[in-house]
Amino acid sequence: MAQLSLGAQPRKKSGNKADQNNLGYLYLIPAFIVLLVISFYPLFYQLLISFTDFQTKDLRLGLASPALNFIGLENYVKILTGGLPVQDFDFLRVLVFDLWWAVSNVILHVPAGVLIAVLLNTQGLWFKKIYRAIYILPVVFPPLVVATVWRNIFDSQYGAMNQALTAIGSIFGAAPVTLRWLEEYQAPISFLLPGVPLVWAYYAMLIANFWLGWPFMCVVATGALQSIPKEMYEAASIDGATGTQQFFNITVPLLRPAMLPAAMYGFTTTFNLFGLVFFMTGGGPARATEILVTFAYDLVKNQRLYGAAAAFSVIIFIVSTVIFLITNRVTRATESYEGA
Repeated sequence: MAQLSLGAQPRKKSGNKADQNNLGYLYLIPAFIVLLVISFYPLFYQLLISFTDFQTKDLRLGLASPALNFIGLENYVKILTGGLPVQDFDFLRVLVFDLWWAVSNVILHVPAGVLIAVLLNTQGLWFKKIYRAIYILPVVFPPLVVATVWRNIFDSQYGAMNQALTAIGSIFGAAPVTLRWLEEYQAPISFLLPGVPLVWAYYAMLIANFWLGWPFMCVVATGALQSIPKEMYEAASIDGATGTQQFFNITVPLLRPAMLPAAMYGFTTTFNLFGLVFFMTGGGPARATEILVTFAYDLVKNQRLYGAAAAFSVIIFIVSTVIFLITNRVTRATESYEGA
């Protein structure tokens, strides 16, 4: 009688796991090639030409142009010291204004978004879904359309803003308002940011971008509010907590993990908000509303200083990275909030 071998086990295919891993890398190759072509190569090329005097004469042959000269850090030095052949340019002033522009917008967008989200989250509010559908509309409009509409609103002669202010002033017997929002260089509040004039165009852009920015913060806050257990509010009510106490001791702490990354995203987006600034004011008047990205574009489009523009873009990248690291370190926005 034949004996059965009970200890026999099927052989494990040791190569299966390695083959699966290799197959995963093969799937990533097409995406890596696309990124290499449309992202990494242009970035590396831009870094190279930032150390040259690349201009219109070098467009045909690129880095192989015999007229192209390697100038080292000269472009960076000229940018930081104001040595570029560009009128009314001061790198420090543009940088300070860009930072202030981003900070002032976030300071307005986040509280407004949270407040409106809390109001729309009220139990028993009629047409809640309709309100939420309407307020998200500004986000879907193209920047060119938004900037054009707001530019017309702030027109000094026929704009709706001056007409509205004139109608309000007529109630009190005031003269018609003909404020030159986008052309006036005189700063209405000179002490607000010493050394950097905040002209009327800045406030016009601030109003326009407020209309654009708070809906996103409201969407984020609404999603975070839905995740807060109602039992916490019920328990707080039983303990005698008022609505204000519930807001600051329950709502605000539990919104923090969602709103801090949203605020950082809003800061980064506003810091590099090319569309609204360029199409609404063009950086004017006299470069008073110029931000870093619009000036880099001006170096390419009008000045044809491609090498300097490339160096300027590298500086923008470094500044943005440093700001992100600092704000992330201070706010701990990307850390885990399991203990919150």
